[in-house]
Amino acid sequence: MKKSILLSILTMLFLNTIIAQNTAITIIPKPNNITVLDGEFTIDKKTKIVGDAVTKDVVKLIQDYFKNTNNISVKESKKATKNTIHLKLDTLLEKEEYKLSVSKKGIEIIGGTTTGLFYGFQSLKQLLNNGIKVPFVIIDDAPQFKWRAYMIDDSRYFHGETNVKQMLDEMAYVKMNTLHWHLTDDAGWRIEIKKYPLLTEVGSKRKDTEIGTWKSGKTAGEPHSGFYTQEQIKDIVAYAAERHITVVPEFEMPGHASSAIAAYTWLGTAGEDIDVPVTFGRHYDNYDVTKPEVIQFFKDVLLELFELFPSQVIHIGGDEVGYKVWEESESVQKYMKEKGLETPADLQIYFTNNISKFIEQNGRRMMGWNEIMGKNIHKGFAEKKNDKEATTSLAKNVVVHFWKGNLDLVTEAAEKGYDIVNSLHSSTYLDYGYKSISLEKAYSFNPIPDGLDQKYHQNIFGLGCQMWSEWTPTNKDVQYQTFPRIAAYAEVGWTANKNKDFKSFENALEKLLQRWNSLGINYSKKY
Repeated sequence: MKKSILLSILTMLFLNTIIAQNTAITIIPKPNNITVLDGEFTIDKKTKIVGDAVTKDVVKLIQDYFKNTNNISVKESKKATKNTIHLKLDTLLEKEEYKLSVSKKGIEIIGGTTTGLFYGFQSLKQLLNNGIKVPFVIIDDAPQFKWRAYMIDDSRYFHGETNVKQMLDEMAYVKMNTLHWHLTDDAGWRIEIKKYPLLTEVGSKRKDTEIGTWKSGKTAGEPHSGFYTQEQIKDIVAYAAERHITVVPEFEMPGHASSAIAAYTWLGTAGEDIDVPVTFGRHYDNYDVTKPEVIQFFKDVLLELFELFPSQVIHIGGDEVGYKVWEESESVQKYMKEKGLETPADLQIYFTNNISKFIEQNGRRMMGWNEIMGKNIHKGFAEKKNDKEATTSLAKNVVVHFWKGNLDLVTEAAEKGYDIVNSLHSSTYLDYGYKSISLEKAYSFNPIPDGLDQKYHQNIFGLGCQMWSEWTPTNKDVQYQTFPRIAAYAEVGWTANKNKDFKSFENALEKLLQRWNSLGINYSKKY
C-alpha cells in the first residue's frame, strides 16, 4: 500500500515536471506532439555532426549557424557518439514531417526529406538557451496544411531584393513554405522579360503615386520605379530553395493590365495609349484576349517565367476584371458570338481555360483568384453589380485561390473537385489595420470554413496571408503590417486546431519578438 502511494506521488511529480516544462517551451509554430524531460544537452567544441551525402546541405547549414552565432566549429563524424547531432532520413515519414530528440546522448533529427530535417533544425534553434543549451525533449511533428504562404506585392511599390530575402528568412524560421510573389499589376511591371523589354523600360515606371488612402487626391510628388532582372530573380529563387520555400509568381491576366498596356498599346482592348496609373484601384483597359498576338504574348511571358520559377504552380490572378471595355468592343463582341460565349464572364473563363491548358502542357498547374470560376463576387462594386455570371465551366486542373465570398462558394468549388487555397480577405489581408484584423483574429483563422463537409476538407490546400502594398511605400511599413501577424498565420498553417491556444502562442511570441528586435524589424507593438 505504501509502495503504491509512493509510486503515485512520484508519478505525479514526474508528470508535473513535464507539464511545467512543456509550458516553458516556446516554439512557433507550436509542435503537434512534444514531451519535455528534465535535463539539457550542451553543444560545445567537442560536439560532432553526423549526416550523409543526401543531408550534406542541412549539415552545412547547421555548421554555419553555430559558427556564426557561437563561434563553435561542429565538425563532421562518420558515426554517432555520445556528443553528436545526428541527421537521418526516414522515407516512411511525410515530406515535411520531422522527429527531434534531445537527450544526454545528444541530438537526433529525423526527417521524411531534407525539408523535414530543415524544419527540425528550425525547432532546435528556437529551443536553444544561451545559444548552446537545449532541453531534453521529444518532438514528433508535421504540418496540418501543405500550403503556408506569404504574399509580397512588389507591383504597387517596388521593395527590392533585401526585403524579399529578409522575408524569406523569417518565413523559414516559422516553417512557412510558399512565397506568393505579385509581380505585375496596374501600378507597375516588376520582372524583366527578354522578349518584351518595354515591359520594364516603360511599365516599371510611374510619374507619381497616390498617397494617404483611396481617392485621397494627394500624391507623393515624385516618380516611382524598379524591377527585378532575371539574374536577380534566379538568385532569389535559389535563396528561397535553400530555405525550403517555393516561389510562386503571379502574372495578372486578363485585368490589372495597365502597366503592360502602357508599354505595348496593342495588348489592350481600347487601342488607346495610356501611362502607368498614378492612382491605385481597379483600372481598365483589359488585355484583348481575342487577339492571337495577345495570346502569343501571354505564352511568351509564361515561357520565360517557367525558366525562372521551378514552382509547380503559376498564379494568373484573374481578379476584379472590368467588363465594360469588352462590352463596348465590336471585335470582342463578334468573337464572343463566334465562340458562343454569352457573357464577358464566359469570355474570361474561355480564355483562362486555354491558358490553363498551355500551363499544363508545360508541366505546371494554374492558380487564380476565385473570380476565375465565373461568379460575380463584386456586386458591391458599382461597375460590376450588373455583371452576369458565367455558364462556362472552369477547367478542373486549376487551383482556386479563395479571397472573397461565402461558404457556399467554397463548398461549390470543393464539390466540383477544385483544390483551394483559402485567403479570405477579412481574415488574412495584411494591408488591413490591426483594428480590423488583430493578432488574435489572425490566429483564430481556420482555412477550413465552419460548416464545410468533412469529405471536402482534403480539397483545402492551406492558406495565404497577403501583404498588399498600396499604402506601404517603405520596407518598414511592410514590416509593421506583417509582424507579428505572420507568426499567427504560420501557426494556423502548421499546428492542428486541437493543439492551438492563443495564450500559449502569446507567451511563445515573446522570444520571437526578441529575435525581431535584434534584426531591427519594425514589428507592431499594438496588436
